[in-house]
Parts: sequence; structure tokens; C-alpha cells
Amino acid sequence: MKKAVFLDRDGVINEPVVRNNKPYPPSSLTSLKLIPKVTQALNNLHQAGFFLVVVTNQPDVSRGIAQRESVEEINQFLVKNLPLDVFKTCYHDDNDFCNCRKPLPGSFLEAAKEYDIDLNNSFMVGDRWRDIEAGIAAGCKTFFIDYKYDERKPTYFDYKVSSLFEASTIILNMAL
Repeated sequence: MKKAVFLDRDGVINEPVVRNNKPYPPSSLTSLKLIPKVTQALNNLHQAGFFLVVVTNQPDVSRGIAQRESVEEINQFLVKNLPLDVFKTCYHDDNDFCNCRKPLPGSFLEAAKEYDIDLNNSFMVGDRWRDIEAGIAAGCKTFFIDYKYDERKPTYFDYKVSSLFEASTIILNMAL
């Protein structure tokens, strides 16, 4: 079975658009900016044999604020230019009651089944409570990047870090 690192997209791989101290996804590929050292962190994890899965909520599509094509264009750019293995994107909003929307672990469970991933020996890196709670529900060790957003915080996480790069360093040290 594979060991994986599950990654949120906005706030972990690319910079979110922050308004009133709340994070939002970039609206288009032209506004996409990678977070410093993300490429190095992902390369290091990939070279160490981790399967890299992006698990992202994109409810603005369901809300009519964003176009699915724009979200997919960003995802395709990232998978083409970074060593990412697969994207699991949820386009639903809370009132759709789907299992793929974090904090529910549906996307993790689906990826585990499709790609033979050992969730108990895998990791989740996220910057919001939904990411962390989904990782916990899936059985992963969790890394919370705390940007001090003006929103609910996760009640529990395994590690608090400042970036994906810091999380990757800890993960790689654990894997030795």
C-alpha cells in the first residue's frame, strides 16, 4: 500500500486571496501564485515515494461565483507543473450534503480505494479546520498551517506548522 500526503490547494500549494482576514481561492490562472518553497517540498516528498493527492473544496462553483472551467484550469496547471499525482475536487456547498466535501472524508476514502493508499500511514496538510477534521476522520496524521484567519480553528491536530515546506521536513524525518 502507498503512503500519501493529502494536500489542500488554496493556502497550502498556492496563496489564497485574503479579504477581511478570510481566505478565498484565486479566481483564475492569471491570479494564481505558488507559496514559496512549495515546489521544493513537493519534489522532496515525491522523491521519498509519497503519493501526492490534492483534496480541495471549491464551493464557489455550486454557489455560482466561480466557473468550473477556471477551477479545472488551475488544477491542470498545478498537476502539469508540480509533482502531484491526483486531484480530488469537491464542487458542492454544505447544503448539498455530499460525502466528498471536507470535513467529511469521502475524497480521502475514494482516493485510498482507487490508488491503494494506507490512510493510517498517510498525512494531511491544510490551513483550515475542514482540512484537519477530514484528515482526522480518514485516519491520517494532520498538519495545520495556521494563518490566523478570522474563522473557526480545528479543535485538534498533530502538528502546527508555518508552511508545507515545514510539514514536509517533519514528514520526511518521520519516514526515515
